[in-house]
Amino acid sequence: MNKQRVLFLCNQNSARSLMGEALLRHLAGDRFEAVSAGVDPDQPHELALMALAELGIDTQGLASKSLDDYVDQHFDAVIVLCDKAQQRCRQWSGHADEWLFWDIKDPRLYSTKDAYADTLQEIRTRLRLWLSMKARDDDHTV
Repeated sequence: MNKQRVLFLCNQNSARSLMGEALLRHLAGDRFEAVSAGVDPDQPHELALMALAELGIDTQGLASKSLDDYVDQHFDAVIVLCDKAQQRCRQWSGHADEWLFWDIKDPRLYSTKDAYADTLQEIRTRLRLWLSMKARDDDHTV
């Protein structure tokens, strides 16, 4: 069985989308290939990496990448984590079977350890729900 490809997208690929990528690998890496990108990529934020590490989630290899790195690629799902990225990704020439828009607040606006932990928890909750829906859909596939 081929792994489904999932792209997490946000503005800078420094926190939210990196968290999504790492979480999906952690929760269901056997079924999904997770990557992330930003429309204006920056460096991974230290507090985002710390929040992941505190939950025992591997951060090795996480790096900020540009959406341009995925031009003309196909994804089973693209999960957009902020409104700004949603507006800017409309010109992207990649392809996706499923688009999800989760407007998750930017923890960089608060720059506290708790803000990053809260953001991680929100993404984790939504991802678990999405994964349970995917599993249910897979069970109904003949």
